Amino acid sequence: MPTSRPAPPRRSSTPSPDDPSLVLVGADTGGTFTDVVDDRGRVHKLLSTPDDPSVAVGAGLAAMGERPSLLAHGTTVATNALLERRGASVALIATTGFADIIEIARQVRPSLYDQFADRPEPLVPRERRLEVSGRLDAHGRELEPPGPLPVIPAGVDAVAVCLLHADLSADHERDFASRLAVDHPALDVTCSHEVSPEFREYERTVTTVANAYLRPICGQYLANVAGLADSVFVLTSAGGLLPATEAAMLPAALLLSGPAGGVRAGAAAARAAGFPDAVTLDMGGTSTDVGLVLDGEPEPAVQRRVAGLPIRLPSLDIHTIGAGGGSVASIDAGGALVVGPRSAGARPGPACYGRGGIEPTVTDADLVLGRIPADAPFPDLGVLSIDAARAALARAGVEAAGVVAVVDAAMEQAVRVMTTARGLDPRQLALVAFGGAGPLHACAIADALDMPAVIVPPRAGALSAVGLLCSPRQRELVRSWPAPADHNGAVEAARRLGAEASTLVPDASVDVAFDCRYGGQSHELTVSSVASFHDDHGRRNGFSRPDAEVEVIALRATARRAPAITIDDLPVGTPRAGAHVGPCVVAEVDSTIWVPAGWRCEVGGGGSWILRRSRS
Repeated sequence: MPTSRPAPPRRSSTPSPDDPSLVLVGADTGGTFTDVVDDRGRVHKLLSTPDDPSVAVGAGLAAMGERPSLLAHGTTVATNALLERRGASVALIATTGFADIIEIARQVRPSLYDQFADRPEPLVPRERRLEVSGRLDAHGRELEPPGPLPVIPAGVDAVAVCLLHADLSADHERDFASRLAVDHPALDVTCSHEVSPEFREYERTVTTVANAYLRPICGQYLANVAGLADSVFVLTSAGGLLPATEAAMLPAALLLSGPAGGVRAGAAAARAAGFPDAVTLDMGGTSTDVGLVLDGEPEPAVQRRVAGLPIRLPSLDIHTIGAGGGSVASIDAGGALVVGPRSAGARPGPACYGRGGIEPTVTDADLVLGRIPADAPFPDLGVLSIDAARAALARAGVEAAGVVAVVDAAMEQAVRVMTTARGLDPRQLALVAFGGAGPLHACAIADALDMPAVIVPPRAGALSAVGLLCSPRQRELVRSWPAPADHNGAVEAARRLGAEASTLVPDASVDVAFDCRYGGQSHELTVSSVASFHDDHGRRNGFSRPDAEVEVIALRATARRAPAITIDDLPVGTPRAGAHVGPCVVAEVDSTIWVPAGWRCEVGGGGSWILRRSRS
C-alpha cells in the first residue's frame, strides 16, 4: 500500500454521522478563521493556522471541553494545495498519442480579447507524461492489448493512469495499476475509472491528475485530523459526508468542501424563513462563495473550474471570488483602487487586528465606517484597533468608503453570475448572508439587484460549520452511457447503478439522473428522467425541440441518508427578538449585521434576521 495513504480510523468500525448517541462536532477551516460548532449549539471561532490547519481544529475542539465522538470537517487543504501548486510530483500514463491532452486542452479561450492571458500550467510537465500501447474502441472493446510499463522517472511520488475510453472499460487501467503496485509499491496510483469515469478525455485526464497531485498531501493531513476525534467525516464538494479514509483517496472531490457546507445550511435557513428560492452569500476573511438555491435545495453542478482547471466531479454550484474581510486594498499602476484577491489572511491579518499587518483591508474599512463597533471583541484578538485601521488606509492613500464600494461591486457581479447570467431574475430571490463579513455587505448587494430580502441565519459567522454538522452521509456514482439512443437500456442501467450506490451508504434513499442532450448539441443537461428532458431544457434554456432526437450521455446515482440532527434541532442560545431600523449595527458573537438607512431588520422563520427595505 502506498506510504502516502492515511492511517486507518481510531475505531475498528466507522460510526454513522446520524447516530443520535454520539457527540457531534462540525469544524470548518477558512483562510482567516476556523469555526467549530457542536450539537449543543456551542460555537467557538479562532484564527486559522495556515501552516497546519489541524492545529486550529484541535484548539477549537479542546475549547469545547470534550473529545467528540464524530467530527464533520470542511477543509481547504486540497484547494490551497492546488492554488499554491504544493502537490505531489506526478507522472501521467496515457494512451499513445494522448499524453499532451492536458496541455492542448480545448480551443475555448478563457479571456477571448486578452492577448496576454495564459492558460494554467499543466500539473504534469512534458518529461513526466508517459505513453503506453494498448487501445479500446469507442464501445470499450479491446483493439490492442496493454503494452509494457513505461520507465517511471526518478523523483515521482504519484502516478495518474488515464487511458482512452477507460470510462467504458477499466480493464486496461487495472492492468497497469496492478503492475505498478508490484514494480513500484511506494507510488500512489490514481486511475481515471476510480475518479471520473465519464467521457471527454481532457476533463477526465485533468481531474485524474489533480486527484493524484493532491492525494499525498491530503492523505497526510486527514491522517493527522483522524487523531482529533473517534471518527472523522469530510464534506465533499457535492455537500455529502465521506469517511476520512475514503475522502483521502478522492481529494479532488474536496475542493469546495467548506463552502458546500455553507450552501447546505443557507438553503435550510432560506426554507425556514419562507424563501425557497435564494442566493447564498458566504463572505469570510479571504473569499466570498456564492451559491444558488431553487425549490429549497442547493443547485448541483457536474463540473467546476478550480485554479483554472476543470474538475469533472459532482459539486454544488458555487462561484468563488477573492473578496473577504481580509482582502487588501491598494492603488494599481493606473491609479485605480483595487481590492483583493490578495488577502491578509490570519497572518498578519488586517491592520486593526494588531498582529503586524500594515496594509488596509475591507475589515479595516468597515471598522472605520462604524459598521463594526469599535469596542466589539473579535475571537482570539480582543478589541480591534481603529487607529491602526485609519493609519493603514491613510498610508495606502485609500478611503474606507471607496474600499467598501469596490468590494461590494465585486460581490454584486458574483451574484449576477449565478442569477442574471443564467436567466434568473434576482428580484425573485432572497439573499442569505453569512460568514463573518457577509451580513455587513449584504444589503448593498440586495439593493443593487433589487432583491426583496436579506436573511441572516442564527450562528451566521459559523454557518459553514453548522452545515457540516447537519450534512447527510452521501455517495455519488456516474457512468458514461455508450448507446445514446437506447433510452430503455439507460433506464435499466441507471437502476443497477442506483442499486450499487445503495450498497455504499446503508439505509440510504437513492436518486438516479440522466445527462441528456439533443442530437448535435455539445453540452448536456442533468434531468431526473429522460421523459422530462424537453420540459427541463425549455425551463433552463428558453426553448425545447419536442420532435428532436434525445441522446443519453451519462447515468448518475446518488445515495443519501439524512442526518438525525438538523439546523432546527440545534439550541438557539440567546434568542433574537425585536426589530431594528437603519442605519444601525446589530452586533452578535460571531458576526456583525449592518442595517443601512431605509432598511428594517426583524426576526423571521427559523430565528433568522429578515432585512427588508422600510419603504416596501
